[in-house]
Amino acid sequence: MFKAQAIYFEKNIENYELGKQLMEKYKDVPKIEIENHNNIEEMRNKQNKEFANMKRNLIIGIRKTHKFVENHKTSDFLVPYTSSGCTASCLYCYLVCNYNKCAYLRLFVNREQMVDKIIKTAEKADENLNFEIGSNSDLILENSITNNLVWTIDNFKNTSKGTLTFPTKFNMVDDILNLDHRGKIIIRMSVNPEFIINRVEFGTSRLEGRIEAINKLKDAGYKIGILIAPVIFVDNWQELYLELIQRLYSELSKQVKKDVFFEIIFMTYSYVHTKINEEAFPNAINLYSKDLMRGRGRGKYMYKDNLREEGRKFFIEQLHKYFPNNKIEYIV
Repeated sequence: MFKAQAIYFEKNIENYELGKQLMEKYKDVPKIEIENHNNIEEMRNKQNKEFANMKRNLIIGIRKTHKFVENHKTSDFLVPYTSSGCTASCLYCYLVCNYNKCAYLRLFVNREQMVDKIIKTAEKADENLNFEIGSNSDLILENSITNNLVWTIDNFKNTSKGTLTFPTKFNMVDDILNLDHRGKIIIRMSVNPEFIINRVEFGTSRLEGRIEAINKLKDAGYKIGILIAPVIFVDNWQELYLELIQRLYSELSKQVKKDVFFEIIFMTYSYVHTKINEEAFPNAINLYSKDLMRGRGRGKYMYKDNLREEGRKFFIEQLHKYFPNNKIEYIV
């Protein structure tokens, strides 16, 4: 359970129900008033080695940006929602590319405004739209602090059209198991080999817990996807990912295996990650490889095309072997 060491808050958050709830919940935690959650000078000036410690702070504000971005993978739109950042410290976290060391958890209290826009967009559309509400944070983690996911599902269930989706690396799903979600929620669990979770995905749930959560969610009637993400080409990657696929085959319930879908995402990395990880996690493994990676824009890296193709063929072959009736939505 996340325990905040300090609360940084915008002064108008108590004009919102959730803002009042959070200030009461953390009434005994030291608080610092800020002008803007996007620009906390004290945090920006901290050294990279403070990265993990900074994530023990909680920032509470009001979301100003509400632009939907078209998406062509498992959703129609990426939607700015009730949080950004995370309390975990995955060494590859893509949010670091946007926020640098300030990828800590921010909560936005104007949830009514956000869900209202989603509902209106869904109802007006000619087709059934799917909205990705977890592209900037982990909503299972956030729900353990705000109860926002329970609130969201309760407020979205009566729409005539539309579905919501989000990914997670956490297993704290019990609060949403008994909800009347009416099949409108698609939950995608991100998995990796235990070796990689333990050494790279600091502060997240273990693989065993994630698999158990998948089975629970399916029993509760949720639609389920599995992200094998990000794929990291360590020395024995084929052995590790084959073991992962075999473990999923062995431990997932029959109900899950009936219609679960897969997404495969190869890791991208950056110079910013390297600098933060060297200072914040000096004993961690180095994810950058000059031999395996090539440039992908300024200061960013991706695996070379031949390695990505080898990975693509491997996952297609193994998933078709163990999950022949399940769809691979994409491999990128």
